[in-house]
Amino acid sequence: MPLNHKSPDDQSLERALRSSGSDTLRQPQNEIYFRVVLIGLLLNIVSAILFISLVNRPVYDDVYNMLDVRTYAADGLSAKALLSQRNAPGPASFLWMAVGARLLPGNELRGARVAVLGSWILLVVGMLLGARYSKFPAAWYASLLALVVFPHSVESTATALTEGPSLLFALLGVLAWIESASSSKPTRNTYVLAMLGGLSMGIAVTCRQYFLALLPAAAIFAIYQWRRTGIREDFRWAGSILVSFLLAAVPVLLLLFVWKNISSPAVASGSSYDNAWKASVGLNLSRPLIVALYTALYLVPLTFPVMLRLKNSRRLIALPIAILGGVSIAYFSPLFLQPGPLNSFIQFSSRVLHGATVLLALAAAIALYNAAAVVFLLWDQRQALLSCPPVIFSLFVVLFFIAEQIGVGGNLPFYDRYVLQLAPFLGIIAFFALPRLTPARLLALAALSVLSHIMLWRFAFAS
Repeated sequence: MPLNHKSPDDQSLERALRSSGSDTLRQPQNEIYFRVVLIGLLLNIVSAILFISLVNRPVYDDVYNMLDVRTYAADGLSAKALLSQRNAPGPASFLWMAVGARLLPGNELRGARVAVLGSWILLVVGMLLGARYSKFPAAWYASLLALVVFPHSVESTATALTEGPSLLFALLGVLAWIESASSSKPTRNTYVLAMLGGLSMGIAVTCRQYFLALLPAAAIFAIYQWRRTGIREDFRWAGSILVSFLLAAVPVLLLLFVWKNISSPAVASGSSYDNAWKASVGLNLSRPLIVALYTALYLVPLTFPVMLRLKNSRRLIALPIAILGGVSIAYFSPLFLQPGPLNSFIQFSSRVLHGATVLLALAAAIALYNAAAVVFLLWDQRQALLSCPPVIFSLFVVLFFIAEQIGVGGNLPFYDRYVLQLAPFLGIIAFFALPRLTPARLLALAALSVLSHIMLWRFAFAS
C-alpha cells in the first residue's frame, strides 16, 4: 500500500479541513510555500558555502564546539569521549560533525561546517520529499518556511553549531511518526514509519536535550488519537505506538546511564566554559516565563496580521494583558533580557534616556497582544484544528518546550537562538491560522531572512 494512500477516515479529515474556512490544504498555496522554501534554502546554501570557503577561522561557538568534535573524531562513540564532553548539548550532533572532521583531517573546522551544511540540505530535501507523500503537505511546507528564514538559521548552517543535525532527526522523526500515528488503519508502511520516527526523535534528544519536549508531546498526542478515532480495540495501532516510544527512549536512557544526568559531567559540575556556566537538572521558576516571552516575540513576524482581526470585545481582554505584561517585563528587564539580537538592539537603544526600558515594554506588549490574538483565532478554528494532527502536535511541543524549562538548573542563559528548535512548529501553527502569504507577510519573511544572513556575515568582518 503506498504511503499516500488515504483511508475513509483520512478522507473525511481532509473534508473537515476544507469545510472549516482554512485553505491549508489547497494546492496553489502549497506551491507557493514550496517555491518560497526553495528560494530560502538556495540563498542559505550559497551564503553558507561562501562563508565556509572564505572564513576559515573559528567564530561564535566554533571554539567551544570544536573541542568535542575533535574528541569524538579521535575516540569515536565511547564512554571515555562521552564523559569528557565539555559542551551542554548532547553528543549526537558532535558525532555528526566529527564525521566531517575525519573526512577533512587537515581542516577539521571546515569539515565540521560542511557536515552541518549537509544536515540542513538533508533536512529540507527529506521534508520536501516526505511532504509530497504526506496527508498534510501544507503543514510540513509551513514548518520549513519558518525554519529557513528564521534569524539564526544561516549561522546554524555555516558554523559548527548543533542545531542542524538535531533538527534533521527531530523533524524527519516527527513527520514519519505523525503520518503513522494519525492513520486509523495500520499497515506495514505505517509500522515502519512509527519505528523510524520514534528512533529519530530519540536521537534528536541526544543531539539537543531541549527536544525532550517531543516525547511527552507524542505521548499526549497518542492518547488524544486513541480516544478520538475509535481505535481503542485495534491492538496493532497501539502496539506500533508503544514500540516507537521504546525505540525513542533507548538512546535517551543510554545517555542518562553514562552521564548520570541530562547534561555532561563537566557541564553539570560547572567546569566547562572557563568555569562560567553550569547546567543540570534543577528547579528554575523564571526560565519558563523567559522562554514564553521569546517564543511570543518570534511568533510576531509570522502572524502579525492577526492583530488587526481582533473583535472589540476581545481587544478588551488582550489589551490589558499586553499592557500589564509589557510593563512587568520591562520592570524585570535584567531577568528577561537574554543573549541575542533582541538584547543587542535593546542595549543599543539605551543610548536614549530610558530607551531600553521603553523599547522592551513595547516589544513585550506587542508580542503578548499578538499571542492573545493567535489564541483567539485558533479557538475560532478549533474544529479544523482538532482534525489536523501536525497542528495539535506542534501546540503540544511548544507547551512542553516552555514547561520543561522549569527543570533547567544552573546559570546557563537562554540564548534566543534556542527558539530555532521551535521555529518549524511555530510555522505550522502560524500558517494553519493564517494560510495566505500576502505581500506584507512575504516582506516580513524576507526581512527575517536578510537579518539571518547579516547575523552570519557579521563574523566575517569581526576582528
